[in-house]
This record gives sequence, C-alpha cells and structure tokens, in this order.
Amino acid sequence: MPYNYLILGAGRQGVAIAYDLMCQGDAGRVTLLDSHEPAARDALARLRALCPTSSVELVAKAGDVGDAQCVRSAMQSANVAVSAVPYRLNVGLTDAAIAARCSFCDLGGNTGVVREQLARHDEALRAGVSVVPDCGLAPGLGNHLAAHGIATMDEPQDVHVRCGGLPQERVGPLQYKLLFNFQGLINEYSGYGEFLRDGGKVLIPALTELEEIEFPPPLGRCEAAVTSGGTSTCPDTFAGRLRSYDYKTVRYPGHFAVIRAMFELGCFEERVTLADGATLAPKETLRQLMEARLSFPQVRDLVVLRVTVSGRHGGRPVSRQYDVFDRHDERTGFTAMERTTGFPTALVARMQARGEVPPGARPLETAVPAGAFFDQLAAHDVDVKLRVSALS
Repeated sequence: MPYNYLILGAGRQGVAIAYDLMCQGDAGRVTLLDSHEPAARDALARLRALCPTSSVELVAKAGDVGDAQCVRSAMQSANVAVSAVPYRLNVGLTDAAIAARCSFCDLGGNTGVVREQLARHDEALRAGVSVVPDCGLAPGLGNHLAAHGIATMDEPQDVHVRCGGLPQERVGPLQYKLLFNFQGLINEYSGYGEFLRDGGKVLIPALTELEEIEFPPPLGRCEAAVTSGGTSTCPDTFAGRLRSYDYKTVRYPGHFAVIRAMFELGCFEERVTLADGATLAPKETLRQLMEARLSFPQVRDLVVLRVTVSGRHGGRPVSRQYDVFDRHDERTGFTAMERTTGFPTALVARMQARGEVPPGARPLETAVPAGAFFDQLAAHDVDVKLRVSALS
C-alpha cells in the first residue's frame, strides 16, 4: 500500500528524509512544505535527479509551519508528517497533527519540548495516531540502539552513548565544522545532561566530565563531554531498571576547552551590558561568524556513534557494543550528518505509516519496536557493527 508523507522543512534533513522515504518508505506521495517555496522546488529537483525512475509523486508547497491552519490543512491528506524544523515548533505541530488525524515524528533535540508533546498522549490515542519525538541521531538512533541492547539482556545495568559529527579533517580554531543549526548546537552545549547514576536520575552540567575516547583509524583519539538532550526521556523510562544511562558528545581534542572559555567570556549570551553602559548582542554576532567561518564547504564530514550496553544474560556478565561510522556520500551528496539523522527518522515514519507503532504520544524507546527497527536499519543504508563480549 502506498503512503502519503508530509515533510515540514525542505532544508538539509528534510531532503534526506524525503529521499529515504522515496527509496524505502513505500511512498505514493511525498510533499515538502517550506516557508521559502524556491527551497522546496529546489529540493524536488534534486530528489528527481537522485531518483529518475521513481514513480513517487513529489509535491512542493509554500507555507508557514507556524500557522496552525496551514499545517493542519496540509496534514489532512498525509499518513505521517515529519518535522525537520526547529524543535521550538514541535508542540504546535503535534497539536496540528492530532487535529488532522495524522501521525507525527520529529528530529527533536530539546527534552522539555518532548515532555510537552508526550503530555498529548490521551488526545493522540483518541485520534488514533502515533506521535514519536526525538527520532534523529542523538537523540534518536543512539537511544534506539540502547533500547535494542537493553531488550536483549536478562539484567541490563549500564548504558553509555557517545556520538559526534566531525569534519574529516581537523579544521579551524575549534577543529570543528558547523554541521547543523547553530541554535541546536548551542542548546546541546547549554544546561544539563539528564542521566541515571546508581539507579537514580541526576542532572550533570553540560561541558563537564571530559574523557578521552579512542576510535579505530583514521579517527583515533578524541574527547567527549556532557551535553544536553542526548538521553531524551530514557532516564525516566529506565529509572529503577538500570544502574546508569549517560550521553556525551564526541569532538577532536581541545574543542571543549575553547567552547568553555567562550561561555565564560559571555560569547553565547543574548545581551551583555559593559561597564560603560554599552550593550552588546554577542550570541547573534557569534552565530553569524560561526556560520560564515565554520562552514568549510570543501571539507567532508563524518559521524561516529558508539553505544555500549552491559549487564547480565544467561547468568553471565556481557557487553554489547554498537558502532556506527558514516561518511559524506559522494554519490548522493548527502552528508554523514544528514544520512544518520534523516534516514533513521524516515524509518520511524515508515513504521508509523505501516501501523507498527501504537497510537498515542510515546517516547521513542517504548513506542518503536527495538528489534524491528534494528533489523531494518541496513535497508536504510545505516551500517551498525555489533560486538558482543563476555565480561569477567
């Protein structure tokens, strides 16, 4: 049965999601809705060039995703709507999807917003639609793999998720290439990581608890630090069942020391008043500088994700390590970040369309069947290496 999908936002991730749905989503029609109609038309032209023999109907629409009536109207003809727009819009989009009786998923990134969406569970249940936030890379794929590992053990105990999007070459003053929205990056670097420690929920300040982490060549030695949002709702879901659950972002060595210094200098503050009374807007200035000077269009990206789940199975201690290492795809032009964020999200949307996700607004780790999701990742061009080890 062909399904109709609505993609909200025709930017990088929106196009990657649309492409995967065209290839693997049993799609009859894919509609891209964007406030900038030329962007939507350009996205369709690219998709047609990538899939010249596809019979999927492609539609471009202009519309304001902040306009509830506009979005609801567009959703009424879709089986599933996928949000590839900033997370601050996702509560309103969830309400519109429920009103239109259209299932909904998104890239997420802010756990407070996710909790507001999950509060719509009863309304979504009555409408007979599924709502699944935080479906991208981290949060998203990392928590999918953790849920898979947890489900395979008799007594799961500890989960550690480490993830990073990096340039393939160490470039610029931060040894970093801006791979997604500036505000999303600063959101990760701010606030607290929500973790489980000794079975209880704790808040750990972002940019702390620096650790070294080693990956196979060519990546080698990196560093990882606490950032916010990566665990999403998993500490709530697994409290009382696991001893620990944590998440850290991976960067090249030295990155976090510079970022912490920038925070201490006030570079990420909206407004700063100096001693002479002058007022500055450092965050907006920094946004423009970073977007201009950290783009490095000639440098390709990579994504590394490692999820380690340990516990006991069959009476013996065991560890399951899931590794994803992805690079910019020269054939399609999709970056590693677009692939590892967009393709897992598209897989969730496909499972929603097929009725494999139950109605209601539920956390990803409980809504999406972990085994079925894991088994289908390879078909969506997401390569996961799994190593199972006996522990002493």
